[in-house]
Amino acid sequence: MLMKCICKHLLKCPKSCFKVFDLIHKITDSLEAIYMAACDVIEDFYKDGVHYLELRTTPKENCPFFTQEMYIETVMKAIADTCSQKCKGMIVKLLLSIDRNRTSRYAEETLKIAERYFSLSSCVVGIDLSGNPKSGDVECFFPYFDYAKKIGLKLTIHISEVPDNFNEVEQLLKLQPNRLGHGTYLHPQKGGSFKNFKLLQDLEIPLEFCLTSNVISKTVSSYEEHHFKLFKEINYPCILCTDDKGIFNTTLSKEYCLASNHYSLTKEDMFNLSYDSINYIFSDDKKDELRTLWKQYIV
Repeated sequence: MLMKCICKHLLKCPKSCFKVFDLIHKITDSLEAIYMAACDVIEDFYKDGVHYLELRTTPKENCPFFTQEMYIETVMKAIADTCSQKCKGMIVKLLLSIDRNRTSRYAEETLKIAERYFSLSSCVVGIDLSGNPKSGDVECFFPYFDYAKKIGLKLTIHISEVPDNFNEVEQLLKLQPNRLGHGTYLHPQKGGSFKNFKLLQDLEIPLEFCLTSNVISKTVSSYEEHHFKLFKEINYPCILCTDDKGIFNTTLSKEYCLASNHYSLTKEDMFNLSYDSINYIFSDDKKDELRTLWKQYIV
């Protein structure tokens, strides 16, 4: 009920999107609440038929009730418990998010935590850069991203969510992350620079698209005007995602249906879009297993 109310509010006030994220961050103020929230999200994806999931979470900073390590261990416990009980057979991995509006010290602490759990278990597989794109100096995080890649952590970065940010986009592309999020203004037809678009095409970094999120938050005017269409037309590596499924009241199945309806995708197109996404997951050791599973659905 709370999430439905939030979604209705976002439809009326899309500019409040990041305030909503802050609110959710505040109400998950106990390890019990964090555990329950993580379990619920995983179960929702499982019921939607998702076989492989990468959860993204931002370790809480300066919380008086628990440490960042306790937070991550709670999320990892939720993953282990849910996958061994209610969601058997589902593969769930964890990405630790760095908020671009926080300090380099915070990024360093998050990376240390990620490195520790990356070496201890197979659950943590990567780092995510996100947060309000209208503020924050991302260049201070570059040394940490370079180090993350050196030790084997994968990297996904939200990029080009605001127009005319050409220099930042170029610098982020040169980091050569494993995936890119949103990319709203990357394509020249959407205001992107030809130089950056050429660099993007040369690097072929897969793009994560969140249709409902972009429409509700008004970063795109409509599904018909969504930049996914432009990238799909040139056969660029595309991945459909949900963003925050609770806040935006969506599912991965819904995102695929929207893509099919608005961009005239056939059943074969839909299967290939899903199957090809396996190439871009951060768990290299699970790719063959998932490809075998997907092939069972070929008619």
